[in-house]
Amino acid sequence: MTKITAETAKENKAYYNALVELLFQLADDDFITAYRGSEWLGLAPHIEEDVAFSSISQDTMGHAAIYYQLLEELGDGNADVLAHARKPEERKNAILLEEVNGPGSYMEEPRYDWAFAVVRNYFYDLFKKIKLESLKQSSYEPLSHAAVKINMEQYYHLLHWETWFKQLTLSEGEARDRMTAAVKKVWNEFEGVMTLGKLGAEMARHGLIEGEELLKQRFYAKIGPVFEAVRLPERTPCKMLSGNGREGEHTADLEEALLTLSEVYRSNPSAVW
Repeated sequence: MTKITAETAKENKAYYNALVELLFQLADDDFITAYRGSEWLGLAPHIEEDVAFSSISQDTMGHAAIYYQLLEELGDGNADVLAHARKPEERKNAILLEEVNGPGSYMEEPRYDWAFAVVRNYFYDLFKKIKLESLKQSSYEPLSHAAVKINMEQYYHLLHWETWFKQLTLSEGEARDRMTAAVKKVWNEFEGVMTLGKLGAEMARHGLIEGEELLKQRFYAKIGPVFEAVRLPERTPCKMLSGNGREGEHTADLEEALLTLSEVYRSNPSAVW
């Protein structure tokens, strides 16, 4: 397949539109996921996990920065502005990823749900790994190069969350009950992560990423044996009960998160992110 550069991508409007849509989805997903992870700083179950989760969140924010930079190179705006100044309705992230970690506030009395954090991050990083493997063959050369780089870190992120997922789900009593409830909660929204939106077919047609249904099949093929290993029943396909973030549908959770995330940027837009 002939690789396409930024210059040639802009010559084909349909290709360009599909590419920009995909990059915003990738960037916004990682951006909000990294933020929700950062909120666990000092609150993780033990000190080693505090360090590990912080490192993973930092890596993930770095991945978002790479995608925003690719958008800047395409002439779609300054990377800092794209990350911090866009309105909630302009964001393309899945609703599941913006949901708060739990009730309470970080500074006062956070009552976060570690089971939900584990399941959400495990499912997300599993599907992210599947997408990265596909993106390594992307027709857009800068994106394929970025995917190769990001994928090297993604292996360890996925291993981390898979270990937590298996250990807690195979436990007895409250731990297993909470993990089972978290799996149901995430499953009911995870279709929002897997969808490529209205331009998904165009993305596949132009070779930017493989088709949505194929990526989903790979996810189910990967998660099935894991469910069997931890004695969880097979489930029907994932749902998207709260709306489609790819179409700009979001919740108050995202609005509040963006206010925090953009606070420094709004106070000094010239600062380097």
